[in-house]
Amino acid sequence: MAMNADSSRRIARGVWTVLSGFVVESLVFALAVLPAALFWAWHFRWSLPVHWLRILVLTLAFVPAYLLFALGLMLFSALITRLLGWRTPAGMEMRIADMEWPLLRWARYMISQHIVRLFAGAFYRSTPVWTLYLRLNGAKMGRGVFVNSLVLTDHNLLEFGDGVVIGSDVHLSGHTVEAGVVKTAPVRLGNNVTVGTGSVIGIGVEIGDNTQVGALSLIPKHRTLAANAIYVGVPVRRIDAPEPGKPEGPP
Repeated sequence: MAMNADSSRRIARGVWTVLSGFVVESLVFALAVLPAALFWAWHFRWSLPVHWLRILVLTLAFVPAYLLFALGLMLFSALITRLLGWRTPAGMEMRIADMEWPLLRWARYMISQHIVRLFAGAFYRSTPVWTLYLRLNGAKMGRGVFVNSLVLTDHNLLEFGDGVVIGSDVHLSGHTVEAGVVKTAPVRLGNNVTVGTGSVIGIGVEIGDNTQVGALSLIPKHRTLAANAIYVGVPVRRIDAPEPGKPEGPP
């Protein structure tokens, strides 16, 4: 009986997560679409001499309206998830099978990020607007941060210093899934850190100031990289200093 009751509670929590997520994302979309809808409603009240001119105006307005929608989507998604407390808990191990509330809040947070990436990220990545969205959605970022990747997740666990540059398609996450368990930890990048195209940064990673990570590199979880250094490879190794016990330069 106890097992059946526990299973029923897990199912109920799962159903509530799906329904509440659907309602919230529907509200976010409605708020984001509202400016474009008001524009078109206003446009249909215009007195234009020919029908084709109205069609032309509508087609010309499509891209600006979509960009306005994407801006609203980023803004309202970030504000509502913050209001509801949907965040990735730091330093947690959450069994997926248990379907506990911290895991479900994290899942809704991830879904909201995915929707924004899908509908707005392609237009605003690598711009100050995308950096602003990451800040609004929980990331701690200094001045002059440049993010040219859509594969950053768990924004509230990201801490970037000034002048950080994230290359295209860098995968940087505050969570990993191992044997059915979601594990989380912050990722901290110091000032003037550069991460090359296609690199993967694990959870719990810390990178010192003025360090460069080459393209297509892998930084394993909970690794600390020194400041003022250059790292490349899978997994990364430092290439601007001799390995311990080896002489510098040719013999």
